[in-house]
Amino acid sequence: MKEKKIYFTKHAKKRMEERNVKEEEIIFSIRNKNWKIAREGKLSVSEVFPFNNYHYGRYYKWKEVVCIFEEEEDKIVVITVYSFFFQRR
Repeated sequence: MKEKKIYFTKHAKKRMEERNVKEEEIIFSIRNKNWKIAREGKLSVSEVFPFNNYHYGRYYKWKEVVCIFEEEEDKIVVITVYSFFFQRR
């Protein structure tokens, strides 16, 4: 089930760039974390990663990555991505 090929929409790739999210983080989350039901029949998954870097001029230690995706018969399609930055975990 979780070994299907993962595809990224153009929208998801744009959001990943804007929100400082790496493709590897999304793939890791989908393959290793529990999926949750999201709105409109979509699925979501999230994970917290060490960040220790600047995002829009401010330094953060941690980053939570949230991915919204659809599971199709033969693939997984990432629709959009969110990120949340913080100091303490």
